Amino acid sequence: MKDKLISKNKNIYELPQEGKMKVPGRIYSSESLLSHPGMDSAIQQVANVAELPGIVNASMAMPDIHWGYGFPIGGVAAFRANNTSKGPSGVISPGGVGFDINCGVRLLRTDLVESDIRGKQKEIIDELYTQVPAGLGSKGKIQLSDRELDSVLSIGSKWAEENGYLWESDLDVLEENGCIDSAVPEHVSHYARTRGRKQVGSLGSGNHFLEVQKVDEVFDEEAAKAFGLFEGQAVVMMHTGSRGCGHQVCQDHLECVLKASKREGLDLPDKQLASAPLDTPEAQEYLGAMSAAANFAWTNRSLISYATRKAFSNIFGGDGKSLGMDTVYDVSHNIAKIEKHSGEELCVHRKGATRAFGPDSSDIPQKYRSFGQPVIVPGDMGTASYVLSGTSGAMEQTFGSTCHGAGRALGRKAALEKYNSTNLVKELWEKHEVYVRARSPRVASEEAPGAYKDVSEVVDVCQATGIANKVVRLKPMGVVKG
Repeated sequence: MKDKLISKNKNIYELPQEGKMKVPGRIYSSESLLSHPGMDSAIQQVANVAELPGIVNASMAMPDIHWGYGFPIGGVAAFRANNTSKGPSGVISPGGVGFDINCGVRLLRTDLVESDIRGKQKEIIDELYTQVPAGLGSKGKIQLSDRELDSVLSIGSKWAEENGYLWESDLDVLEENGCIDSAVPEHVSHYARTRGRKQVGSLGSGNHFLEVQKVDEVFDEEAAKAFGLFEGQAVVMMHTGSRGCGHQVCQDHLECVLKASKREGLDLPDKQLASAPLDTPEAQEYLGAMSAAANFAWTNRSLISYATRKAFSNIFGGDGKSLGMDTVYDVSHNIAKIEKHSGEELCVHRKGATRAFGPDSSDIPQKYRSFGQPVIVPGDMGTASYVLSGTSGAMEQTFGSTCHGAGRALGRKAALEKYNSTNLVKELWEKHEVYVRARSPRVASEEAPGAYKDVSEVVDVCQATGIANKVVRLKPMGVVKG
């Protein structure tokens, strides 16, 4: 498939419209990022998505693209929510969201600096390891009643704020203020509820982490100041999602949506692209359940924020307020939402892609509107992470979207065979002064820095193409891995 790509501009490639494709493909990348193994399969998925009804403009992929379920990870696609003079209404596809609904990233700033952490590096990571349950099947420290779970699914992070786990000021700096109003908890199955009930406030496994970092370099002084960031500062980044609740929501609705695809006569190039026209009951039920799972994920990150502030308080004294532990922002990167772009209501799918709304958008906090939405791009253990800002270029080109991370270069099995977890953890500490506590040695190997693409190159492509602006680079000092 790579040989079909046409270079349109620096770092922008077009996959020409052919066959049953309704729009062309557009890939933001570089020659070296495209050279990674498995790219042909991911590019084929870009072409497959372009065949879905009602797709607008292009089937897109960010520079962290790699193969996923149905849609490529790093995929962005928007579908008309209604029939208009511009074309027919489109579809919603669970494969365009993924199994970990609203997997996302939250960043907490602090008033502490690198030297404060270096003196207590192991102590703070060990305390976070104690306070935040992590690992496969991990359970949170609270168990929700039926009524509480309904509230979490309905109002998301507002429930955490009402119950003392979150500050009111935090809600202003969460995407969607931590709640999608269109959530319909009634469409979340009993089994999905059972899986989620005990997991709220837990990190999970895989690529999920809780990381203490330093601000290593500032690229945009004014935006950094607006975001509350400065060079040498200690910050905390968390990466997790909706746990078993979201996974089960996806699993539950896939079969129903696939039946709707067949009933509506959709000609799917891959059954993993099971899609339902947006005006069908199946689409609306999935959208309601997915939104409820997204609310669960925001609540999950909110409880981890509470535990993180408690851990820092236990080590450094005072409380989260006195330590300056405000939330910078919280972004989603596995979600589909109804948004308005160029005057049209669209269902925008971002799978392994981050919303990056530009300056003056009414959907971002007032204090950030001069600079664009904060975009949080995580690395992995030994690599850098970034804070970017959304741009007008992203609004014009990608429905306000940009990359979500580095993107895998090696599958988990290949990484497990290549990296010894004991040696890896030892090397990260001795050579890079990064202290790692992992619940599972297997996860440490699977998530080795070498298993991922170069996050700096991914971010540079986003900046070069105008779909994000670099604000600061972060470097890890300590990590809790699931």
